[in-house]
Order: sequence, then structure tokens, then C-alpha cells
Amino acid sequence: MTLDLLRLLLTIALTGAGLVFYVAGTLGLLRFPDTFSRLHALTKADNLGLGLLALGLAFQAPGWAEVAKLALIWLLALLAAGTVAQLVARAALGRGAR
Repeated sequence: MTLDLLRLLLTIALTGAGLVFYVAGTLGLLRFPDTFSRLHALTKADNLGLGLLALGLAFQAPGWAEVAKLALIWLLALLAAGTVAQLVARAALGRGAR
């Protein structure tokens, strides 16, 4: 097995796993009964899904600069998702959601 084939298989496996987590988060968003459980399902699954996608794409990156950019994108998305989830939860509490 050549190194290029191994990199391709790792990319396919990791991006496929990331897709599974995105689908699970979307199903949680659509199926869970209240705002807070929907937020929990969506933020957890999407953060892990994006991390797996970034890791899978890192195997195809031509250099370390691109890998660092993927890691930075994932880090910024983690921070943004946590912040937005907190704001949505506070707004839901302000409207009387339990």
C-alpha cells in the first residue's frame, strides 16, 4: 500500500465520519423536543464533525501552512459555536423556555 493510497483512505474515512456527525446533529436539531436539547445535539455533533473533516482534509494539504489554516478554522468555529449557543440559550431563557 503506497503512502498516497493510505492518505486517500484516511481522508475518506475521516471526512465520512465527519459527515455522519453532521447528519446526527441535524437529526437532533429536527427531532429533539426543546431548545436546549437541540442546542446540545447541534453544537456537540457539529464541532466534532468539523474537527473530523478538518483532520481528513489535513491529509490532503500540500504543506504545514494549510494544515495550520484548517486548525485555525476549526478553533474559530469552536469558539463561535459556543458563543452562539450561549446567546441562543440566554434568549430562550429570557422568553421563558424551560
